[in-house]
Amino acid sequence: MTETLRLATRGSDLALRQAETVREALSSRRRDVELRQVETRGDQIPDELIHRLGKTGAFVRALDEEVLAGDADLAVHSLKDLPTEEMDDLVVAGVPERAPSGDVVVQPDGLGIEDLPAGAVVGTGSLRRGAQIRAARPDLTVEPIRGNVDTRLEKLLAPGLQAEHERRLIASGEARAATAEGSEDDSEDGGGEDEPNWDALDDESEEGEESDAGDEVDEEFERSVEEWFDSLSDLERTAMERKVETEYDAVVLAEAGLRRSNLFYEVETTRLPREEFVPAAGQGAIAVTASDPDVVEAVREAVDHPRTRVAVTVERTILGELNGGCVAPIGVSALVKGEHVHVRARILSTDGTEEVVDTRDLPIRSHATAAAEFAADLADRGAADLIAEARDEAGEAETDE
Repeated sequence: MTETLRLATRGSDLALRQAETVREALSSRRRDVELRQVETRGDQIPDELIHRLGKTGAFVRALDEEVLAGDADLAVHSLKDLPTEEMDDLVVAGVPERAPSGDVVVQPDGLGIEDLPAGAVVGTGSLRRGAQIRAARPDLTVEPIRGNVDTRLEKLLAPGLQAEHERRLIASGEARAATAEGSEDDSEDGGGEDEPNWDALDDESEEGEESDAGDEVDEEFERSVEEWFDSLSDLERTAMERKVETEYDAVVLAEAGLRRSNLFYEVETTRLPREEFVPAAGQGAIAVTASDPDVVEAVREAVDHPRTRVAVTVERTILGELNGGCVAPIGVSALVKGEHVHVRARILSTDGTEEVVDTRDLPIRSHATAAAEFAADLADRGAADLIAEARDEAGEAETDE
């Protein structure tokens, strides 16, 4: 085994933070680790949703190929991105202790999914989350959203911040001055027909009564535009510059991703109930893959968390037996409780109108075998049909494009 281990990782902020946790764990065992950033297929097609990238593994293969080619000694992945099929000459050498595995609603005013008004637009890049949202609130509009965690948050925050900025400019008179100056320039060409009615904007009174609108604005905005802007976080300032095609009222994200990106306390979040919004298999967990037996042993000793490994083994076994991958809305969540593993599985149609859901306590001594039996039971009860329908729909979508 080489003195310095080369760790392959994606270059996103979240991926680098995950890789850093693995490097720190190995460093505590006196192993030097250098990071190798690798671009994956998922990174190369940023405008496609995950379930349309083909077979599961769009963010995985390029990293593992580095290991197989000998250009890296190990690779770090979000476990939910890892295919359930066996990997040639590769093993999951380590599964660190899991972060919170559930989903959260991010909404600027802190509203939960049940508080959103009818017709509100909720963004998600996940088939599972989309189906679960439709099942819980069929009156909401689910729209796709893509990008890293910070990008998705910026897309959510941008319209509201930009509108607030404009209101403050108008109240301060800066927007009026800028428009007046523009109107003078346009007047030479006969322009200026679309100039705002500033008197109407200033006069908020009803039935033509006189108003102290200027004083009210001063009271409402105690800070200047500059002071308000200076009070914004880095995330909010970046969002101010972003142009968005779809205005979202809320987005649904993995809590683990928010926490690992150090953004959890930057936004208003509400946890979704795990009984209804069952997480994806492996969500919140990290996987370290390797090939060399000595590297595998070093990683296992340094980072592997037995309880997490048992839980994700159960989840991934059920997902693999159902053969759902990323083409079907499947939630599987396992938690080790003493001598048993408590499991909840929820398989839905993509529109959220049909589902197969069940919970079971599996014996920890035979958790993998028991998980496979549980999956077979779910399949017989209709899960296989729902997955087949979702697969057909995904194929039709690719054909239409």
